Amino acid sequence: MAERPGRPSKSRSAAAGGGPAPADRFAALADSTRRHLLEQVAVRDRAVSELMTGLDISQAAVSQHLRVLRDAGLVTARKQGRHRYYQLRPGALTELRDWLDELDRFWQARLAALGDYLNEGAPA
Repeated sequence: MAERPGRPSKSRSAAAGGGPAPADRFAALADSTRRHLLEQVAVRDRAVSELMTGLDISQAAVSQHLRVLRDAGLVTARKQGRHRYYQLRPGALTELRDWLDELDRFWQARLAALGDYLNEGAPA
């Protein structure tokens, strides 16, 4: 598939079926509740019951938000006894940063090329 203008190529892990595309991760982070949950698990592993503190939503709703984060590859879950503990997957954030850096390089090169083109046509 040809690269579309204005978009960096997909990361190797996403292109190879190793994970969600950056857009999926950004969509997961678009919700303020999910960002709050991500901030909480960034500090330490937490159970759903701990993550509910300070939120005015049901445990089922928290679990749904965590599933979105898990499906986006931003958190992982491990079962310990009756509880499921969630933890941040830092590599997913690094992949997002790398994707954004690639996008930034792409647009910087395009803008530089436009500047060069405009300077060529300017009278001396």
